[in-house]
Amino acid sequence: MEVKLPKVILTKLDRLVFDQARPYTMWPLTFGLACCAIEMMATGCSRYDAFERFGMLFRATPRQADLMIVAGTVTKKMAPNVKRLYEQMPEPKYVIAMGECAISGGPFYDSYSVLNGVDEIIPVDVYVPGCPPRPEMLIDAIVKLQKKIKEGRIER
Repeated sequence: MEVKLPKVILTKLDRLVFDQARPYTMWPLTFGLACCAIEMMATGCSRYDAFERFGMLFRATPRQADLMIVAGTVTKKMAPNVKRLYEQMPEPKYVIAMGECAISGGPFYDSYSVLNGVDEIIPVDVYVPGCPPRPEMLIDAIVKLQKKIKEGRIER
């Protein structure tokens, strides 16, 4: 006699509920280091209203944030602080590198005091090129990050 087992899916509640909501409830830690920070602030202004549309609320502490937007030049003196803030963020955490300076050092790439990209110290999920990138490009990067999170393509 064959025994038929009921079809039951076993999972954790947080995997089922939170993984579905996570892309739409990111809380960014603002880390404006140079001129790209102005464009990041413009993205949150009334003309674009992007952060509110995506359910994003800027946090002043890394312990409440899950997205770090590094906007601007990362100097070697500032690098340990960027890394420390990243390590203080709870898992899962994501990083957007905004602007040429955050991606590759920008016009200061051969300077003795500038890091040639923030990805030398922390993992970056989405790059936003430009000097400085327009708010539409940051909005596009947020959409790309949401898509990556939904598809599960971000691994540490």
